[in-house]
Amino acid sequence: MGAEEPSGRNVLARTVAGQRRAVVTAALLGSAHQLGEALVPVLIGIVIDQGVAEGDTGALVRWLAVLAVMYVGLSFSFRFGARAGERAAEQAAHTLRVDLVRRVLDPRGGAESGRLPGALANIATEDAKRVGAVNMAAMLGTSALMGLIVSAVALLLISVPLGLVVLLGTPVLLWLGHLLSKPLERRSEAEQERAAHASGVAADLVAGLRVLKGIGAQAAAVDRYRRTSRDSLAATLRAARAEAWQRGVVLALTGGFIALVALIGGRLAVEGDITLGQLVSALGLALFLLGPLEVLAWVNTELAQGRASAARIADVLAAAPGVFPGDRPLSAPVRGALRLRGVSLGGLRELDLTVAPGELLGVASTDPAAAEALLRCLGRADDPEAGVVELDGVPLSDLDPAELRTAVLVAAHDAALFEGTLSDNIGSGDRMERVMAAAAADEVARALPHGSATQVSEGGRSLSGGQRQRVALARALGADRPVLVVHDPTTAVDAVTEARIADGVRAFRHARTTLLVTNSPALLAVTDRVVLLDAGRVAADGPHADLVRADAAYRKTVLA
Repeated sequence: MGAEEPSGRNVLARTVAGQRRAVVTAALLGSAHQLGEALVPVLIGIVIDQGVAEGDTGALVRWLAVLAVMYVGLSFSFRFGARAGERAAEQAAHTLRVDLVRRVLDPRGGAESGRLPGALANIATEDAKRVGAVNMAAMLGTSALMGLIVSAVALLLISVPLGLVVLLGTPVLLWLGHLLSKPLERRSEAEQERAAHASGVAADLVAGLRVLKGIGAQAAAVDRYRRTSRDSLAATLRAARAEAWQRGVVLALTGGFIALVALIGGRLAVEGDITLGQLVSALGLALFLLGPLEVLAWVNTELAQGRASAARIADVLAAAPGVFPGDRPLSAPVRGALRLRGVSLGGLRELDLTVAPGELLGVASTDPAAAEALLRCLGRADDPEAGVVELDGVPLSDLDPAELRTAVLVAAHDAALFEGTLSDNIGSGDRMERVMAAAAADEVARALPHGSATQVSEGGRSLSGGQRQRVALARALGADRPVLVVHDPTTAVDAVTEARIADGVRAFRHARTTLLVTNSPALLAVTDRVVLLDAGRVAADGPHADLVRADAAYRKTVLA
């Protein structure tokens, strides 16, 4: 989105500017349509004055032919103008969605902070659609203004008082419509916020449906969503009431304005200042004015909603990065030596830890928060509050996060699978069979109707928990990073399968740095050594068997 920090106003301006050619084309076609619409009452007045009142058959036929041609032009201008406007709106919404996804996936992070995934999805869909619709509103607003200008000029030619009423009254109506849209803008923003929160809660509940059923928490989950949904409904109703009130008042003001124009025109006709045909034209123009003025009222509504959505989009695009990129390169080749010195973050307290190149290290923790903090440090999702993390002697804060992740892969416990086939999730190539065997994912493939070509639903929900874990582990192994950090990869598999996975991971990752962050004794037993984190520090260090024999805290953590 550029170097300038995005704001709601900037997002709107760039949305229109990005589709300038399409918007201009649509506006020109729409203006031509409105020009034709405004001229129709004028032509009808001419037909009455020159063809009917004077009994001139030739003039009647001639002007009716002109009127027919005008309607053909109106048909084509409306069709192509509407198409160009819709294209500009959809392309702008698509561009915003791409920008939002790019920001959310930025290796520096930060965009997801404080937002549920469902809320981000709502911003990338509904809000982007509303902001994209500003292009259509700009086209229709320009066209409506053209209609008003042509009508005012025509009325001035018919009668100066009528033209002045339109020229002076229209800006007042537009100003009043703008003032009336302010409450709608505020309530629309609140509506979108509550709707996004409801979407986020719903997405979380669906993702954790099996867990909720397992612990019997369906009723509590339903109550939580019901409260959230009611809040969203209340915000939507407030916004709907504000929109109805705004449109109703604007429509009443518009109707009064049209009635005033018709009254003045009728009085002028009675006094003989204008002809019968001119009176018909004036009344036709007065009725025609209702359309452009309603369009401008709608444009005000769309702009109010667009501004609210643009502000929400700008908040995501302008979100502060979670980490900042450094300018030092990775060591070549990456040996995989890790060192943490005095690291404090979350559950970690001045942690000192060294991992040798090619070592298979187990990390057990008495506090899950400490394990989570360690994962965030090693993957550079966050930088430590104190201390330093090094890879081959280079502080991670000096590296670009995107480049770091080509060397270090942190496979989270809750890693999601993507919609597609099993092989799409794991990858293809000569190593695929070895990868699947190491993670016991080959058993998953054999259990599915079409093997590795079986379709997997979004998030892997068509698989069991254990199957998802094995496929996710196979994907992590297949990435073949110099450093692999795996968090609790076997919590949903049986003991026999877990033992097979432990042996498979050790063999597959031979001589490459691997950290198994888990309290599983089966996995810890195959590591070169294990460190126990307690109170955020290393409390014990040694082979698994030695720690089981000699350390009571370790036994309690791992064997309990």
